[in-house]
Parts: sequence; C-alpha cells; structure tokens
Amino acid sequence: MDSAPVNWEALDSLVLSFAKSEHLIQSEETSTTIANPKPSSPPLSPESASSPSTSSSHCSSSSSSFQSRVIIRQIRRCVESGDIDAALEQLRLHIPVVLDDHRILFRLQKQKFIELLRGGTERDRELAIQCLRGALAPCALDAYPEAYEEFKHVLLALIYDKEDESSPVANEWSEKRRFDLAGLLSSILRAHLHAYDPIFSMTLTYLISIHKLFCNRQGIPSPISDLTERLLYEERDAPALPQEMFYEAPPFDEVDIQALAHAVELTRQGSVDSLKFAKGDLLLAFQNELCRMKLDLPSLDRLVHEYCVYRGIVEGCPTSTPDVEMENVQERNADITNKAGLVMETRFANEATNLEREDCSTSDVTNQESGYSSRRLRRSRNHASGVTRRRKRWRGRVENLNCSNNESYTGTSGDATADKDMEITENGNYEMILEMRELAYKGMAEKVVEEINCLDPDFFNQNPVLLFQLKQVEFLKLVSGGDYNGALKVASDHLGPLAASNQALMKPLKETLVALLQPSEDALIKAVPLPVLATSLQVAMGKRLGIEEPQLMRIMRATLHTHTEWFKLQMCKDRFEQLLNIDHLKEVDQFPKRLTDSWSRSLVDDSANNSSSQITTCSSGKVPEEGTSPPVALTGEAACDESAILKVMEFLALPRADAIHLLMQYNNNAETVIQQIFS
Repeated sequence: MDSAPVNWEALDSLVLSFAKSEHLIQSEETSTTIANPKPSSPPLSPESASSPSTSSSHCSSSSSSFQSRVIIRQIRRCVESGDIDAALEQLRLHIPVVLDDHRILFRLQKQKFIELLRGGTERDRELAIQCLRGALAPCALDAYPEAYEEFKHVLLALIYDKEDESSPVANEWSEKRRFDLAGLLSSILRAHLHAYDPIFSMTLTYLISIHKLFCNRQGIPSPISDLTERLLYEERDAPALPQEMFYEAPPFDEVDIQALAHAVELTRQGSVDSLKFAKGDLLLAFQNELCRMKLDLPSLDRLVHEYCVYRGIVEGCPTSTPDVEMENVQERNADITNKAGLVMETRFANEATNLEREDCSTSDVTNQESGYSSRRLRRSRNHASGVTRRRKRWRGRVENLNCSNNESYTGTSGDATADKDMEITENGNYEMILEMRELAYKGMAEKVVEEINCLDPDFFNQNPVLLFQLKQVEFLKLVSGGDYNGALKVASDHLGPLAASNQALMKPLKETLVALLQPSEDALIKAVPLPVLATSLQVAMGKRLGIEEPQLMRIMRATLHTHTEWFKLQMCKDRFEQLLNIDHLKEVDQFPKRLTDSWSRSLVDDSANNSSSQITTCSSGKVPEEGTSPPVALTGEAACDESAILKVMEFLALPRADAIHLLMQYNNNAETVIQQIFS
C-alpha cells in the first residue's frame, strides 16, 4: 500500500497539544485541585478549526477539560468494577445535575441492586432489599415507560442464582452490563461537561476507522494492522440518551444524516438519534460519536512518547532496534562519535575568531546563518560538556486530581511503561542528527552536506537522492541570490553526476536548471519541501545508527493515504477533515512559514502560484513518480444529481460510492434504481 506525504510540523503541533492537555509533559504551570470542575469550552466550530494555529489554540484551551476527563474515567472505573456507591458519590460531588435525570439514576440503582446481591452474604441481601424499597422502586415509577417492567423483571434476581446461565435474568447478572452502563454514563457526562477528547485523539481515531473501512471494502491487507488492532477497540460506548423534548424533533437535513452515518458507521436511525442528542448540530454529533470510539490509552501514550523523543520535543533518545546488524551499527556509532569530537574541537578553536568578526557581516542572510551556527555551536558545546538542550520532560499519565502538575509521579501508562519499552538513553550522536535536521529545515543545505561528510563520509554514497535534493536546494538558493556561476558549479559538480548515475533524477535536474532562466519566477519551486527534506534526512541518518522511525509516523502515512483514497471512492470531499486538521496534515508546505529571509519569501510566493508542478517526495527520501496522489476527482459525482444520490443512499442504505455507481448505470434516475433493486 502506498503512503502519503505528511506535514510533520502540523503533526508536531497536534501531538504537543495532546501531551499538554493530557498533562503528559512537565509544564511550568501548576494545576490546582478542583473540587467542582466547570464545563470546559464548547466543541469546535468550522471557523475555529480553519487553521493549525487556531485549532492548536483550541487544543491548549481544551486542557481545562483535563480534570473533567479524569473524573469521567474515575466514575467509569467505579461502575466497571461494580462499585456503584462510589460512582454515585463522585456524581453527587462533581456533577449532581446528571442525577436529576431519572433514566440515568434508575439504571445506576438497578445495577447497585445486582451488585449487592452479587456479594452473596446475608448483609448484602438485606442491603439489596433496602435499595429495592428505598431507591429502585420509587425511581422506576417515572424513569421511562419501560422502567417499571424492567424493575419487575430484575426482581427475579432474588430467586435465580448468578451462576445459572439459563435463568431469565442471566443478562442482568452478566458483568457486561457494567461496561455497557459505564459506556453510557461516559457518553452522557462527556457531552454534559464538554469534556471531549483532545483533537489529536479524535483525528487518530477517525483516520484509523476510515483506514479499516477502506481496507475491508477493498479487500486489501493493512500494513499497520499490528498497530491499529491494539490501538483502537472494536467496541464503542453506548450512545447518550436524547432529551425527551427532542423525541419529536423536526426532520434533519438528509445531507447531514448521511454524512454522519457514513463518517462513523452508523445506521440512518442511529445518525438521527445522534443529531437529536446534539440538537441538530452536525459537528457536535460527530464529536460525540468519535468519542464513543475508544483508544487504548497506554498504547497511545507510548506512541506519543516515542514520537516526541524522536522529533526532539521531549528529553531522551530512541534506542537502536534489535533487528539491525548491531556490530556494524556500534562500530559506526563509535566512529561518528570520534569524528564528531574532532569536529567539535575544530569548531571551538575557530569560534572565538568567528565571534570577533560578527560585526563585519556583509549580508542579512550571512548574519542569520552565522547567528544560527553560533547558537548551534554553543548547544553542541553544552552537550559535549554533559548539558543537553533544554526540552520538555515526559511525565506520563496521572489520574489523581490532587496531584500537582509539576510533581513527580508514576502514571498509569507513563514513565515506567514508556521507559521500559523504549529504554531511553543519552546519545550525543542523536543530538547531531537533530541538529542536521534543523539545518536542513532552515535551508542551509551546504552546511548539512559539509558536516555530514565530516561525520559519516559514506552516508551520501548510501543516500544519493538525499544528496541530490540538498544540492538542489543549494543551487536554487544561489540562483535566487544572483550567484549564477556558483549555481552552475554546484550543478556541474554534483547535480549532473548524480543524475547521470540515476535516471530518475534527470527530469528533476532539467526542471531545476530552468531556474537560471527565471530566477525569481516559477522554477524556484522545484526543490523538495524543506520540512519533508529535513524529516527524510533525520530518518536516513537515524537508520545509519540503527534507529527506526517511530510507529506513529507509519500510522499517519498509511491512514492519510487511505483517507484520500476512500473519499475518491465516495466522490466527495470529507466534511469533517477541516474540523480535525486532516487538511493541514496533508498540506506539505514548499518552505517553512517561519523562514523570513528574502530567499525563502520568494520561494514561498512561487510555491503558491505553481504548486501543481512541484516535485514532492515521501519522507523515505524517494522521489515519487509524477502524477501520484492527485487531487480528489469529482467527475463521477458531476454526472449525478445530489438529491438522487441521497435518495438512493437513504432508501437502500448504501454507501455514497455505491449509490453513485448505480445511478450512473440507470441514467441518474433514483426511482429506476430503487425499482430494479426491489424487483
């Protein structure tokens, strides 16, 4: 299965916001104990999700719902373990208004009655009868129409043993009832407190569910099934109960009903009920349904930790994988370490001289590069002396409301589990990899090539495409600065020989040379996007040291690709991709927006005008063939009337793609399609 290019900066932002909102990393702020948490901010609107910065801001503000999510998880665990009294106590303490709904209270009291009988002692039986008389019977009278019948039925548990699987109340005795009730209660509390999962969690859940759906429909194996099977549970929480006043809600737009039903795999009636609970708000209903799907939190935390370490977001260094040739890797590690030491000594000897000449810089670009290099040298010197670059510290997950945000602790799936699985160690070589990535991200291609050649002379022999891409950036930078002779020298010394030995590079070389004719026009966009190039470089350098890319990167590449392919089959745009930042995850900018020098600005402008002709690469460093991952085609839909599509989807309960396919066979006539199916 193919993979899609990913905007790793957008993913960094989502992952970091997730880690902050779940208190997985150490923050300068301290959390205070909240006895009665207030509802957090309302769900996202399309406007608030229209840009990465806006949605990141929302994710940061959504950290206020952390306490509410913790409370919900605590109540959930109480119900799942059968401790209904503890769950009721938590509800009365934090969200007493929920118990005003007798439908919920009746279900809790009924489960409490069963759990007391399950105790088996005489005292437990007496308490069960007291619960029956004092709480369950009164509540059954006005909970909901079927409640009194359910009340009379559950009385049979007094005479049928819990071990009797053939009894009429075997379902009442089943422990599955606990989990069903816990899921229902979680759905209700989540919506009541607006304690939705962080955006990254919902995005990952949605992408994995679409990925599974696509693979099943197409009959193809998933390359990430080993990860997705243990990450996303098959079971969902029970849907929340609509308010009684909305039982007779006005009809909803069929477009919304079908969009929700097919996005989260609901029946049409299930979609209608979800819209009723959300009072007709499609996006709110979508979030409610996504949060009903459950991710395995320990697995998710490990994926996020591994990714954050790999990307240099948190402290630590990923260890080598066990399936590489360790002897060769260790020798290469030692060799690179020795050469890095020699490079450091040379740098430090020259640093004082360079600093004295800082005032004599001849251009703004040179000032920026020398300033950046100076800062990088200082960081390298600190690392050589045992002081690492300041990064965030991973803390792990905590479920204790009284725990300070800066307090050290062991979470349910945090430090101990992640450290055991990843065995993070300090590694100077990995610091160098991160520095090379930063240099490439800044467009300082010449520096990157020079330093990598000093550290690992054989690296570019094994990765000639990366060398071509770096030299391509260097060439375009020289052209945009007016140094045509220097650019031609780079082309003749490096680009030409590389293309001669790899015919796949000949076409990119020709397109790159066009920049000499239009130095500030179209041809400047021919380079690989700098974020993609920087990540490709990091992956390749890491593999030389036996460090594989994190599993989350595998998941995102595969799921974003299948998301695109799925909506090609549906012949429509995803109505929810903007809400979940999926559109930004797919947008691989030609050059980082934070570059401010004149060279980068001209390249960004050219990229905006000529994005259709740019050469893109996946993060593995390979140049894909021209024409891969084209925009979603809507040609099939153009031939069909939207109302006809919806009519066939509604009456035949078909996916959109199947409805369009049938309409195209029967001249866009919905009635004919329906008659043919039922005839």
